[in-house]
Amino acid sequence: MKFIRRHDLDPHTRIAIVKLAWLHQDIYGKMTQIAQDYHISRTFLYQLTWAAQHQLETLFSEPTSLAPGLQSPLEPLMLLLRLEAACSIPSLSSILKRLEYQPNSVGYLSESLRAYGRAVPSTLSMPQQTVVFYLSDEVFAIRHPILVTIEAQSTAILKIELASDRSAETWQAHFADLGAHRFHSIGMASDRGVGLTAGYRAACQEGFWVCDQFHEFQDLFHRCHQLQRKAYGAIGKEIEAAEKFANAKSEANLQKRLKQYEQARQACEQAIARYDQLDLLLHLLSETLHFCSDSGRLRTVEAVGSDVSVILSLIQEIDDEKLPKLLKPIRSHLDDIFVPFRQVESIHAELLECIPQPIIDALVLAWHHDHLSYQSHGKKKHYHRRECEYWLDFSEALLDERFDGFKGLVFEKLDAIVKASSLVEMVNSLIRPYLNSSKGQITQETLNLIMFYHNHRRYKGGKRQGKAPIELLTGEVLEADWVDLLIQHKQETSPDAAVAPTPSLALVPHGHEGIRQAETPANHVALEANADSHHPWQAVDAEAA
Repeated sequence: MKFIRRHDLDPHTRIAIVKLAWLHQDIYGKMTQIAQDYHISRTFLYQLTWAAQHQLETLFSEPTSLAPGLQSPLEPLMLLLRLEAACSIPSLSSILKRLEYQPNSVGYLSESLRAYGRAVPSTLSMPQQTVVFYLSDEVFAIRHPILVTIEAQSTAILKIELASDRSAETWQAHFADLGAHRFHSIGMASDRGVGLTAGYRAACQEGFWVCDQFHEFQDLFHRCHQLQRKAYGAIGKEIEAAEKFANAKSEANLQKRLKQYEQARQACEQAIARYDQLDLLLHLLSETLHFCSDSGRLRTVEAVGSDVSVILSLIQEIDDEKLPKLLKPIRSHLDDIFVPFRQVESIHAELLECIPQPIIDALVLAWHHDHLSYQSHGKKKHYHRRECEYWLDFSEALLDERFDGFKGLVFEKLDAIVKASSLVEMVNSLIRPYLNSSKGQITQETLNLIMFYHNHRRYKGGKRQGKAPIELLTGEVLEADWVDLLIQHKQETSPDAAVAPTPSLALVPHGHEGIRQAETPANHVALEANADSHHPWQAVDAEAA
């Protein structure tokens, strides 16, 4: 209190300061008494006082709203960081604190994102019956499966759910719900998941199932990579043996090193031969499973079956003990592998009714190279683009005004054939970063947000460049960016919805049963908030996926 005695202060100021000091001591004593009566800390009591003061200022101060048409930058930034950048909620909180955005607490952000997730559905709904082809798969969040179904052409996520199991009953309910939302499936491509395939057959008895070539031949390609690594290892051992032979001095040592080199050379030749043979045969197998030959003629089931059988027999003759075991399940699944070629035969017959065979071959070749151009890189991409343009120019010169109609018909028919579910792996790779950032503890609300983000974001490359999956599915152009659409959708579905207020705290005097705990909804958001935070194989040939 030394400053009170300073002579440069007038008497009235000194009296006011003394009164304030007495008032402060009186309030301090009362706060201490309240804290003791209710068995709480003075720090907690001060926090309640500050919270009450903040609420009173909010209630009785003049409202400050943004200009019409403007919105707070916090929500778009929060959605972009969470969905576009796949930031964890704690990392998102740290970024907003650094940028001095308020509020930025983990709890607020978690509840706000959950509110957005509740505002969007987990299943798309169509205004009328829509015929689609499903691609379905399972992703695992710790022990809980995430069931995903997308539409093959648009890649739009039709339904995504966090399920308790992946049984046939669960998948059947999944597909039945899609039917209730006016989706009619003519078929589905997937791996050989027992529950998945059984559930689809029970729910969509008219649809047909296509086995995924990505999974059917994955073990063979994996073995090819193993043999490649062994071949490189054998080359290294041969080089090492040659160096040792060159450094030998005595006659006895020369003979010994020469024998070792010969053994290394023979082992190297055998390893290289095994790899080269399998790699060549797998390349031939991949070409055989294309929908058309090099001349553009659409393949038949009989021709493909004959070629595949010969190639598998040649693979079995390779001097490798593991190949016969890998070929056994493939041979038993050949009928399923040839299902898309039955569609090819049917489409070929339809096209012959209105288009001459030479024109069909030219347009099929143009489609084939156009499709492969999106799967290739570098020189191969340029080669396929040149070939596509060549065969299109050739067809246009013969057809004149009928070119656009025939080209559209052929491309549309071939695009509708699906023989791989590899596109659903793309969606799985989209979900995986969110699982990693939340340590596998993900909620249905977060999955809803991921689905909305994927369906409404526009592709930045590929044959769907500039289009959003929902645009390709419905044919309707989106009027705004996905962030604006999500904010607008939340405002329309729950215009008065805001972040859930903090539950009131009831103070219970000493002597009662205890302090009443505020009730909070049971959910997994807290688990996700506490987190700090494709297969390497290419499909053999995802022709229309």
